[in-house]
Amino acid sequence: MAQDRKPLALITGVSSGIGLELARIFAREGHDLVIGGQDEAKLTEAAAQLRAAGADVVTIAADLSRAEEVERFHREATGDGRRIEIFCANAGVGMGGGDFTQTDLNGELRLIDLNVRSQVHLTKLVLADMAGRGAGKILFTGSIASFMPGPFESVYSASKAFVHSFAEGLRNEWADRGITVSVFMPGPTDTNFFHRAGMDDTPAGEGKKDDPAQVAAQAYKTLTGNRHHAFTGSLKTRLQGKVTGALPQPLRASVHRGMTEPNDRRPVKQAGVGKAAIAGGVALAAVGVAAAVGISRRNRIVEEI
Repeated sequence: MAQDRKPLALITGVSSGIGLELARIFAREGHDLVIGGQDEAKLTEAAAQLRAAGADVVTIAADLSRAEEVERFHREATGDGRRIEIFCANAGVGMGGGDFTQTDLNGELRLIDLNVRSQVHLTKLVLADMAGRGAGKILFTGSIASFMPGPFESVYSASKAFVHSFAEGLRNEWADRGITVSVFMPGPTDTNFFHRAGMDDTPAGEGKKDDPAQVAAQAYKTLTGNRHHAFTGSLKTRLQGKVTGALPQPLRASVHRGMTEPNDRRPVKQAGVGKAAIAGGVALAAVGVAAAVGISRRNRIVEEI
């Protein structure tokens, strides 16, 4: 890696989406990169783009849902004397599209392996290296779903709640030892997430989504600004995150259900309004109020969230 470049960054899940956009920002900002993902062809394509931006890039194709692959990934990432000074733990997968009896158990267990177990495993290895030097930065990709029980994607939401708690715990544990830990929480983002999760036929899957480049830019600022967490995406998404976090858990679950319940399961109410619709209306009304109040002090609200 070039001597005049900024600290070396390791980013997982760079094949597409938010991970790729994060890597582009790091390359533009002068960082060399080690990037990981499962699709070797997509990694090669991504590396070519990043090198064109001036970065030296090492690619490592690996399935991080497998423990032996996590170990190999770390060995190769730190090979040739490379020192990982920034770690963006972005690899993850979703699953939904039905109730808990309909979703695939093997897929959900793999989700837990990737979203939870591998995060602990790889972070343990990377953080040990950072601890020996007394310096480092870690950025976790969370989700707005980490604040809500997640009907029709309950395992995914629980995995992101774990990531959020894990990140906040590590931040406190290492704050006085030269290592900073941050987590960013996007809402629905224009990536392949919903298709891969089997959630195309849901309100969230069909609805308008945030720009992954915008999400990644805000995530980079979360890391470099040493913020413990931040909602990322459009102003609407960030306000929703703030407002939803103030709701009681049962209402949060109903709000989430309004976004993730498959369309063919959603009851058509002839003479009334369903609980999910009520909850969604309450949440949207609260967001509207928050947005209206914020017009006169928009700059401060945007900075806070």
